[in-house]
Amino acid sequence: MIGAVSLEGRTFQPASPGELAEAIELAFDYRGDVTITLTSGQSVTGYLFNRQAAGPDPYIEVFPADNPTPQRIAYSGIVAIAFTGEDTANGASWEAWMSKKDSERRAEAARVEDEARARGHL
Repeated sequence: MIGAVSLEGRTFQPASPGELAEAIELAFDYRGDVTITLTSGQSVTGYLFNRQAAGPDPYIEVFPADNPTPQRIAYSGIVAIAFTGEDTANGASWEAWMSKKDSERRAEAARVEDEARARGHL
C-alpha cells in the first residue's frame, strides 16, 4: 500500500490480473474520480464505488461523472486506471479529524450549557 502518498495524477496500466486487482483496490479506496480506459478504446470517468473480484466474471461499478446511472465494467474490459479526480482525502489525517470533532463537541457542549443557563436550569 502506498500509504500517505497521494495517487492523484497517476495512471496504472496493469500487465497481469494481479496488478489489475491491486489497481482496482487502490481505485476503490481513492476518494476522487478515476478514469477507466476500456479495451474498446472508450473511457469512463467517475467514482468507483463497488467491486466484485470473486466469481467467474469479476467487475467494478462506477458512478459516471456525466450520468446518474451506475455503470458495471468487467475486469476483462479494463486497460488502464487513471486517478484523475481530486483526492479529497489528501492531506487529511486521523489526528486532524479528531481535533475537529473534539472542537465541534466542545462547541456543542457550550451551546447546550448556555441554553440551560438561559432557561434557569443551571
